[in-house]
Amino acid sequence: MDDEGILYTNAILIDDYQQRHLGDFILGADGSWSSAKGDEDVKERIDGSNRLITRGLQNWHTHLAMQLNARDFSDGAPLNEWLRNSIFPTELRLSRDICRSGVAAAAAEMISTGCSFANDMYHFPEAIGPVLGDAGLRAQVSGPVTTWPPTATGDDEQALRELRNLLSEGPIAGGRVSYGVASHSIYTCSEETLLKGRDLALEFDANLHIHVSETRKEVADCFDAHGMYPIEYLDSLDYFIEGKVNCAHGSWAKKNEMRILAAKSSKMIHCPSSNMKLACGGTLSLPAYLEAGVDVRIGTDGSASNGNGLDVLAEARTAILVQRHDHWNAGELTAAAAFAMATAGSKDWAVWNLNNIRMHPVGRSNNRHIANLIYNGAECLDLWVDGKALRRDGITLTLDEEKVIEELNHAVDDYYREIE
Repeated sequence: MDDEGILYTNAILIDDYQQRHLGDFILGADGSWSSAKGDEDVKERIDGSNRLITRGLQNWHTHLAMQLNARDFSDGAPLNEWLRNSIFPTELRLSRDICRSGVAAAAAEMISTGCSFANDMYHFPEAIGPVLGDAGLRAQVSGPVTTWPPTATGDDEQALRELRNLLSEGPIAGGRVSYGVASHSIYTCSEETLLKGRDLALEFDANLHIHVSETRKEVADCFDAHGMYPIEYLDSLDYFIEGKVNCAHGSWAKKNEMRILAAKSSKMIHCPSSNMKLACGGTLSLPAYLEAGVDVRIGTDGSASNGNGLDVLAEARTAILVQRHDHWNAGELTAAAAFAMATAGSKDWAVWNLNNIRMHPVGRSNNRHIANLIYNGAECLDLWVDGKALRRDGITLTLDEEKVIEELNHAVDDYYREIE
């Protein structure tokens, strides 16, 4: 590890168990770390004074190209109206080139906020994956098995063939970016479509990504149609491939449905800002999911519905507040637990600026770093993925931010020209 390592001196490091360490540390390209002895050969030595080292953040539910719609797009509309009247009609004009510009902007925002991984669901996955790979990020990029949004004239078989071809090519960017299958939801996908998605995922050992139990209307409509609630309905179709399904929202799930997810080792992704902005009337009940043994992660959703962009720290803070509020319990979700949820499984490193008023006071025992990070936010100085610096000293290296901004604004002009 030594010849691949990066040495930070006089720094503070928070490990995977949220324990604090002070001193000199070597960060390995493989995600490992060790205390430095002082005689190691390393790739780079960095003064870590006034720097906090943590795992890179992870964003488990995104629609990255929705930077094109951020952040007040169709503000004030509930979910179903927002999708049917604003999002789906607009997305019919989306092109690969416009999508690339939106994803590049999303990648730049992720890197600048200390996030090294996204679990994305959107159109044109073949355009999204390379942008994220070139930016140095990790990702699971899930594409639809049908035209999306559904249209009477859409060629669903062509969409299925394109996704199969993409999956057959395997991961890209040295394995950092993989492809998966998106079943948007039970209310936009027929039973046949859901099964086609499942079968495709089974064929290529890929992940499935789906919105589930986001609103009361979705739950009620599913029960009226099938005599089952959404997760029960999906389970009746054998949709839940062991350890391969990522479900977003889960705001209106029953406890037996949570147990189904746990039994199938499926992840549930908590997206509180989106649920509240779109007035879904409820958010995921974290204590119940954890009691059932479900692996819960944090996601921002798309920037258009989130209200906070792609800032996972902000989403973790929102998760804390909404869980405490909803359960009348000020100790329901601590900052350390929320940060652990936001970084679970990460092999990457984010380095934060402690020489910033938002990160002070540090506390009498020099132990308030994670609380400050979550509640106040912080400046990400460095971001390391596979031993490569995506950001150093507050400057993103893998993307030209000025060019990204310019291209995003041009893309948005093109995207909305005919609409306006």
